[in-house]
Amino acid sequence: MSRIVIIRAFALYLPVMSLICAWLIKRQVLKQRAALLLSSLWVFVSLLPANLLAIRLGWWQFHAFGGMFLGIPVDLLLGWTVLWGSLPILLFPRTPIVITATVAFGLDWLLMPALHPVLEVKPQWLAGEAVALALCFIPAQLLARWTAEERRLYGRVLLQVILFAALILGTLPAIVLANTGGTWEALLRRPLWATSLLLQLLVVPAVIGLTAVQEFATRGHGTPLPYDPPSRLVVSGPYAYVANPMQISAMLMLVMWAVVLRSAWVAAAGVMAHIYSIGLATFDETNTMEARFGEAWTIYRRAVRNWVPRWRPWRPSLGSATEPPARLYVSATCGMCSEVSRWFKRQGAVGIEIIPAEDYEGKPLERISYDAGGGSGLEQGVAAIARGLEHINLAWAFVGWSMRLPLVRQCLQLLVDASGGEKRVLPAGRTCVTASTQPE
Repeated sequence: MSRIVIIRAFALYLPVMSLICAWLIKRQVLKQRAALLLSSLWVFVSLLPANLLAIRLGWWQFHAFGGMFLGIPVDLLLGWTVLWGSLPILLFPRTPIVITATVAFGLDWLLMPALHPVLEVKPQWLAGEAVALALCFIPAQLLARWTAEERRLYGRVLLQVILFAALILGTLPAIVLANTGGTWEALLRRPLWATSLLLQLLVVPAVIGLTAVQEFATRGHGTPLPYDPPSRLVVSGPYAYVANPMQISAMLMLVMWAVVLRSAWVAAAGVMAHIYSIGLATFDETNTMEARFGEAWTIYRRAVRNWVPRWRPWRPSLGSATEPPARLYVSATCGMCSEVSRWFKRQGAVGIEIIPAEDYEGKPLERISYDAGGGSGLEQGVAAIARGLEHINLAWAFVGWSMRLPLVRQCLQLLVDASGGEKRVLPAGRTCVTASTQPE
């Protein structure tokens, strides 16, 4: 048996056997299994570009035949995924991440040169190792620990978004193209303006998916992962129009990305992913959602379809006489604000009341404010207007979803403030004045 065969066999089977032993010894709860899945996926997805970068910059080179993916031996890739993704979180879930990263670096320092001739390390290979740790190992371990310990919600949601975006737009198409004779050169074959237009169209499903994830985090206090779901039923944002916006977003992005890549096989993968989502969504609804949320879920599902969006939104107040409508507080004594109030009333917004901000019972408001009810708190300024748009129809809701995205909302608020929409105070019984002219 040749040295190459022995190296490739040990590179795969030794980590896998270690994982099996650790799995049998360590009992896992649901959150820990979710953590293992996410950390392994992150390492697998990120190791591909990390190795391609290393090959490109001359940090290391692979010399093998058969069982290759993008010039990388699949057995080494899978073994590396286990060593960096699953084993650390199984064996050292509470060890400081600096220590686990140092151990990972030390193991690679010993093992990678020993993989010759399958892997040939070059003089500057430790620079590539540092990059791989930063891109692959550390984020994977952070995501796994935050998921297992149910902390840093927004951090783990952000990492999940990055992971699944890379999976949909990078890893999955790469696998399909590599096995169907396709290439990435289609991105360069058409005119630049055409490619630019197609990429801009991808923004539409991307906004739908991102705002759905945002809704899960802000309203449901959970993530898109079925093993790390929201603790509250989410029926606002895109969920007021369609029950499965994330699955629709993923399918549309894959199909539209297939058009950019000129690959019918990538489009077929998008369709198959959609079919799988239908089965998964049906299974999840049948087995968990009704049990978790009871009548509220039943009422919602009677009104909102799985895959075909409504034109006008559904709100809980429309399905129950005991649920209060949302409220948009707009000053009645400020000329600029009262125009906003009249505009919303003309649109016939659903499930929302437009109330003078002067009537708000609490700390005096300084901006247009939105209260969804149910203890979700106030959203103010651009975020409040965006929420109000979600009550009109699907077209205006899309504008609102785009406005509420992180960074977009903050930039818009700065522009509004610079254009005269800055914070204002409402003295009792008098017209609003800007905060800068408030009497001391």
